[in-house]
Amino acid sequence: MEAQGSMSQLQNSAESGVAAAQYMLGLMHISGHGVAKDPRLAFAWLEKAAQQGHAEAQFHLAVRYASGEGVEADEQQALLWYRKAAEQGYVKAQFNLGVLLHGRKESTSDERLEALRWYEMAAEQGHPGAQNNIGLMYASGVDVPRDYRKAMQWFAKAANQGDAAGQNNLGMIYSAGKGVPPNPVQAALWYGKAALQGYAAAQYSLGFMYETGNGDQQDIATAMDWYRKAAEQGHLKAQVALAQLLSDGRHIARDMAEAAAWYRKAAQQGHAGAQLELGKICDDGDGLPRDTQEAFRLYRSAAEKGIGDAQFLLALCYDCGRNTAQDFGQALHWYTRAAEQGIGRAQLNLGLMYGFGQGTERDLHSAYYWLAIADASGVERAARYLAGVEAQLTPEQLAAARRAFGRHLHQRNGSTPGQPAARR
Repeated sequence: MEAQGSMSQLQNSAESGVAAAQYMLGLMHISGHGVAKDPRLAFAWLEKAAQQGHAEAQFHLAVRYASGEGVEADEQQALLWYRKAAEQGYVKAQFNLGVLLHGRKESTSDERLEALRWYEMAAEQGHPGAQNNIGLMYASGVDVPRDYRKAMQWFAKAANQGDAAGQNNLGMIYSAGKGVPPNPVQAALWYGKAALQGYAAAQYSLGFMYETGNGDQQDIATAMDWYRKAAEQGHLKAQVALAQLLSDGRHIARDMAEAAAWYRKAAQQGHAGAQLELGKICDDGDGLPRDTQEAFRLYRSAAEKGIGDAQFLLALCYDCGRNTAQDFGQALHWYTRAAEQGIGRAQLNLGLMYGFGQGTERDLHSAYYWLAIADASGVERAARYLAGVEAQLTPEQLAAARRAFGRHLHQRNGSTPGQPAARR
C-alpha cells in the first residue's frame, strides 16, 4: 500500500507540473523500475521536466535524441538539449556535448574548438573522460598545437582518478617517449592499471611488452595471457598476435587449430593479414580440414585490401586453375598488382606471362622489364629466363628495355640508371 501511495503521489505531482517528479517518472519508465518500461512515455515526461529548465532532465532528453530511444534520432535536438544542461553547469552534459561536437563526421574546426571548451569546463569539475579527451586533442595536434607535455598532464589527471582510458594513454606516452624520455617501467605500470580494469587496448600493449621483453624479462606465457584477455574482447591486434604465437611454434607448442580460430575472428573483422594467414592454413589443411574454396575467398578478400602476398597467391590460383577456373587475364591482373608492390615471385611470373603471351599479347619488352626486376630482387631462375628473352630481342629493343629497367632502378633507389644485376 505504501509503495502504491508513493507512486500515486509521484504521478499526481508530475501531472501537476512538478519538474522533479516529471524527471523521476521519466527515469522510472526508462528502467522499468516500479512502472512499465516505456521509452516513449519516458521521453514525454523528461521533455516536460526539461522544458521547465531541469538540467538532469535536459541531459537525459538529449541522450534520447542522440540514441533515438523513445523518439526519432535528431542530432540537432541532442545538441540543443545538451547545451541547455551544460550551460547550467551539468558536468555530464558538458562532456557529452564535447563528445558530440568533436566526433561528428563533418565537424568543423570551430566545433572541435567548442568541444575543447566544454571538455575544459567538465575537466575543471573533475570529469575524467573530459580530462582524457583534452589529452587526446593535445597529443593529436588537430585544431590545437601538439603538446605532449600538456597531453601527459591531462592523461595523468584522468589516470589518477582511475580512468582506464587515461591510464592506457599515459602508458602510451611513456612507452613511445612522447614529451618525456621513454620509460618502459612506467609504461608497464599504467598499462597494468588499465589492463586490470579490463581495458582491451592496455591488455594488448602489456602483452606486447611481455612478448618483446621491453621493460622487463621476456615472458611469453604472460604475454599470451594478456593477449587472450584482449582478444576475447574482440581486440583485433591481440587476436592476430595470439594467432601468430600459436602458429609459429618458436616459443610455445604449435597449435594450428587454435591459431586458425583466432585468425578467423580477426579475419571476420576485416583484418587483411589475418585473412591471408587463414587462407594459407585452409589451403594447406594445416591444423584443420583443407578447404581450398575458403582459401580462395580469403586470398581475394586480402588481395582487394592491397596485401601483396595475397595478390600473388590469388594470381597463382587463377594462373594454375587452383581453387578456381583458370583465367590468365585475372592472373595477369593480380600478378601485376603484386609485382608493383615488390613481390619477387609475382615479378617473375608476370615476366613469363608477357614472354609467353598468356592473358595478353606477347610483349618481350615487358617480359624483359619484369624479369630484370625479379632478377635484381634475387628471384631464383629469373636470370635464366631473362637470358632467353634477351636472345629474342634486337639490339635496339634490348637497349630500350634496359633503359626502362634502369629508370625503374633509379626511381626505386635514387641511383644512376644502369644494367640488370649480374646473372647467376
